[in-house]
Amino acid sequence: MKKLFAVAILALVSFAYVSAQPRAVGVNLGYGASVSYQHNLGEANMIDLAVEFPGFGAIGATCTYDWINPFNTQIPWDEKGEWNWSLGVGAGAGFGFTKWGYAGVVGHVGVAYDFWFPLELSVDWRPNIGAYFGSDYAGFNGAGLYTGLNIGVRYKF
Repeated sequence: MKKLFAVAILALVSFAYVSAQPRAVGVNLGYGASVSYQHNLGEANMIDLAVEFPGFGAIGATCTYDWINPFNTQIPWDEKGEWNWSLGVGAGAGFGFTKWGYAGVVGHVGVAYDFWFPLELSVDWRPNIGAYFGSDYAGFNGAGLYTGLNIGVRYKF
């Protein structure tokens, strides 16, 4: 009974910790589209999970670990909102609708404006490079460096 009580308390504390962290959900539009979920891990780090539709000819998923305002370089701003920038790295994988797939490393560099109400606008570059493969071919995807520029809109909660 004591173990069950301890597990219940641990689960409750973990849920309270996760629920207290700021989160955001939104869309990114650029070369295709993506739906993303961001979860802050304190004031200076976040996890960004995204389901992507690159070029509207494939479906994939990415996960990046991002540092918010790395190197303690705030963007000076005296108005109601707040400017931030982020830098991150992670992984991504997916498959095309014509029987091919890809997997690789994903980067993230972004500049965002957080309004005084729960909305964020951002401009992001998310390069995705790595291997692509099909039933009778394989290669290196270097084109992902050029297709990652997008504009994002997120609701923060």
